[in-house]
Amino acid sequence: MDTPVAELQDFEKVVQMYWPRIFRFVIASVRDEDAAETLTQDCFWRAYRSRMGFRGESSVHTWLVHIAVNLVKDFSRNQKLQFWKRTASSSVDANSVRDCLASREISAEAKTVLKEEVEAVWSATANLSERQRTVFLLRFVEDMDLAEIAAATHISKGAVKVHLFRAVQSVRKKMRSLK
Repeated sequence: MDTPVAELQDFEKVVQMYWPRIFRFVIASVRDEDAAETLTQDCFWRAYRSRMGFRGESSVHTWLVHIAVNLVKDFSRNQKLQFWKRTASSSVDANSVRDCLASREISAEAKTVLKEEVEAVWSATANLSERQRTVFLLRFVEDMDLAEIAAATHISKGAVKVHLFRAVQSVRKKMRSLK
């Protein structure tokens, strides 16, 4: 098994391996396919440029997620400064999200119910703080554990737990109100 530093020697392989995961996180965060594509590309470009400085203190995936988290923060900050962009629709096309997820054969009725649930969760995450949304998405979209999230976001594991707890509580409350 390659060490994290050795893994970066074949950067094309790194891109192939991690692009879908980084893109999934970014699109879940920004809810704009074009912006997600650009931010994901920027993430890998920054990683490529700084790959020689990577010390291997975390996994390559955690390092890439950290870069992506910072890019999403910058993007969100820039969006808040531009009123006309904030007024644009922020809904995610469920079809584009479905394309990013693993395909499973299920009935049409089950697909409809699942689509409605996914849209309800998207709606519920829109009201979370930036940090809560980031932690929630890393945990449930990227299936990262608390230590990985802490490393990627540069916040303590305890703070990750608090943000995740509050995010889950908020999403649950929103989901109950929709039923």
